Amino acid sequence: MSDAAAYMNNATQKARVIEGLPDDLALRPIAKVGIIGAGTMGGGIAMNFATAGIEVTIVETKEEALSRGLGVVRGNYQRSADRGRFPQEEVDIRMERLTGVLDMAALADCDLVIEAVFEDMGLKKEIFTNLDKICKDGAILATNTSALNIDEIAAVTSRPQDVIGLHFFSPANVMKLLEIVRADETADDVVATSMALAVTIGKVATLVGVCPGFVGNRILAARQREAQNLVNHGVLPWDVDNAFNAFGFKMGPFQMSDLAGLDIGWKKGAVTGNRIRDRLCEMDRRGQKTGAGYYDYDDNRQRNPSPITEEIIAEVTGVAAGASGLSQDDILARLLHPMVNEALIILEENKAQRPSDIDVIWSFGYGWPGDTGGPMFYGDMIGADKILATMRGLASDNPAIKPAKTLEKLAADGGTFVDLDLGGLKTG
Repeated sequence: MSDAAAYMNNATQKARVIEGLPDDLALRPIAKVGIIGAGTMGGGIAMNFATAGIEVTIVETKEEALSRGLGVVRGNYQRSADRGRFPQEEVDIRMERLTGVLDMAALADCDLVIEAVFEDMGLKKEIFTNLDKICKDGAILATNTSALNIDEIAAVTSRPQDVIGLHFFSPANVMKLLEIVRADETADDVVATSMALAVTIGKVATLVGVCPGFVGNRILAARQREAQNLVNHGVLPWDVDNAFNAFGFKMGPFQMSDLAGLDIGWKKGAVTGNRIRDRLCEMDRRGQKTGAGYYDYDDNRQRNPSPITEEIIAEVTGVAAGASGLSQDDILARLLHPMVNEALIILEENKAQRPSDIDVIWSFGYGWPGDTGGPMFYGDMIGADKILATMRGLASDNPAIKPAKTLEKLAADGGTFVDLDLGGLKTG
């Protein structure tokens, strides 16, 4: 076993341990789960529980959406049975554990309710206000939000101690990672029950704190910011992605954007901070789903560098394509080093329990290549002094970028990223 593999194996086991909780803490029984939303995320979440033998009630607002969602779940199970992953009769057994309803009142007897609607704070507050009236005492109320403030959501209820974030990754029936997000008033037994439940449904869970994007998406945002900055300085999207592919990532930043859809968070006529994306969307180049985004796609969704995108980049930035002269190593440093820096800031703010938890998140949620472990393990491979030099160079061009204080300390005094102990996420 390689050093990175041994480290990640240990890190995965350690992530299950929640510091500061009593050993004899009683868990809340979870016999029935409610899911609000039967879309891709809600259906995938429901499958985890049905597969584990737990009864699930799925709520939708319209019969058509409910039928479609349950149909997708059945189709997913059927494909697995056809591939021999379990007997054919198991499809009906699992589906019988799912009950679809159109009235949220049906969640009154659920032990855990997970809201899985789209990212709109007003809608989530409305849902949690209703859940507060409907759900029985002691029920855990969870949101699947990937970035919104869970303290704000919990505040609309009379029981903020019962509210927690359960951030599943898409597709939720496949991806192993679960970010368990502890809000300011979340009770200890809610945290412990959620962690135990993650094991029951076969997830690798990490405890994180409330902040924009939590841990995984917050670090991703730092990477995406610098990826766009590179393009603004003449680096082409495929040069960035090719560097990431060579490093070991299956998808680079712009491949990922095309897959997700460039119009997420964008409306026609919008002028955002990403003028290149705006132009592409206005041309209906919105990613793989429209056959073109940053890349052109053939009928088999194979990507090809786009002369149209190259022309748009040159027009918007005024920089000739390829003018930066950066090597693959230069590109990687400018994208990966800010991720390490952001991870350190997260630890400084006590939004993660330990450095290795961050590596677990990026390994199981974002496909960080196994031979370099994760952002913290990779940081030790590169060295704090080199990462600090990169961050100081980026900060000279953008005053909003700040090298983490811990990074400066490690570069000056020595020590390793993976052994840092900055206090950890407060529990207990």
